[in-house]
Amino acid sequence: MSRRRLEDRVALVTGGSRGIGEAIVLRLAEEGAHVAINYTSDRSQPIAENVMKRAQQWGGRAIVVQADVGDREQVNAMFAKVERELGAVEILVNNAGVAPFEPFMKLTDETWDRTFNTNVKSIYMCSQLAAKGMIERKSGKIINILSTASLVVTSPVIPHYQASKAAGHMLTKGMAIELGPYNINVNAVGPSTVDTDMCTEYLADPAIRLREEEANPMKRLGTAKQIGDACVFLASDEAMQVNGHLLMVDGGLTVKAAQPQDHMER
Repeated sequence: MSRRRLEDRVALVTGGSRGIGEAIVLRLAEEGAHVAINYTSDRSQPIAENVMKRAQQWGGRAIVVQADVGDREQVNAMFAKVERELGAVEILVNNAGVAPFEPFMKLTDETWDRTFNTNVKSIYMCSQLAAKGMIERKSGKIINILSTASLVVTSPVIPHYQASKAAGHMLTKGMAIELGPYNINVNAVGPSTVDTDMCTEYLADPAIRLREEEANPMKRLGTAKQIGDACVFLASDEAMQVNGHLLMVDGGLTVKAAQPQDHMER
C-alpha cells in the first residue's frame, strides 16, 4: 500500500462535527491524518464523537474538542488540548461558519457580531495560534472554508454573511503573504450551495432546490465530500506552490453572469 498523502500529520478542523466539516474530517483521516474535531454546543458532542469514531476507522488518532471559536479563551484552551493529546497542529482547516438569513434593513447588531465572530474572528485567532508553531517548524497548511459569497452577492438576505466571507478572502491573502516565507501555505475553498444540514430548511422546498440546480452551470448541487477532496489537495505536498488562492468548488457558478431567476429572496 502506498503512503497516504497526509500520513501522521496533525489536523484541526473547526466546526467539524457535521456537514462540510464532517466530510473534511473524514477525508483528512482517510489520507492518514490525526484529526481534532471541534464542536461548539453540548448537543453537538454526541454527533462529534460519532464523527471521531468514523475517523478512527482509518487507523489514525482522533479527538473531539469543544470550543466557541469566536472566543479567545476557548480557542486557547482548544489548542492546548489538541497539542497535548495529538501534537502540534500541522494542518488547520477553519471551517466553522454561520449564515443567518436576515435582510439588511432588519439586520441586528447581535446577528452582525455573531456572524463576524464565527466567520472571520475565528480565522484570525485560530490561524494566529497555529502559525506560531508552524513558523518555528518552517512548515504548515492553513485552509479557510469560504463561499461563492466571497466573490459575488448570492442572496439579498445575507449581506452580513457575504461581507464576512469577503473579509475572510482578503484575510487569506494577507496571511499568505506574511506566512509564505516560513513555508506556510494559506489558501481557501469556496463552495457553492451544498446539501448539508445548514441548508436543509432552505432546500426543503423543491422549487428552491430546482432553482439552485438550474442556476449552476453543472446543473447540480455540490457535495460535502467535494469540499473535503479540495482540502486534501491543499493540505498535501502536491499544493506546495499554491498560496493565497481561493479554490472555487462551485461548478462554475461564479464565472458566469447571474440571471434574474438564479436567486430567490427568502
